[in-house]
Amino acid sequence: MDEEAITIKLTRDQAFVLSDWLYQVMLQSDDLEGIVHDRAVWSPIYAISGTLDKTLSEIFMPDYGPRLEAAKERLHADLYERADEPTTPGQNTSDAPQAHQIERRTAGNHGESD
Repeated sequence: MDEEAITIKLTRDQAFVLSDWLYQVMLQSDDLEGIVHDRAVWSPIYAISGTLDKTLSEIFMPDYGPRLEAAKERLHADLYERADEPTTPGQNTSDAPQAHQIERRTAGNHGESD
């Protein structure tokens, strides 16, 4: 089993918003079973949530709500700004926010290679 650590880089706003979302999702189910049916996914969810909780001082600040809303607004603005940028031939658009540009190669492609 490969236990090499993976590093994920997020902006502070991304981390803050993700932390809040994870907290809300985890609050909806005592053990995530009602939301995430595959128990193998729980381990990384708890690891990410715990890391964010230890890293973000914002979650303990009295103005949590306004800070969260401001972070969400900045992220929304950034997403829409990048979505509206024109692309030139040969430009990499893999980081654009449109869902149709995300290809996981999991649905209907079980073990097959191109």
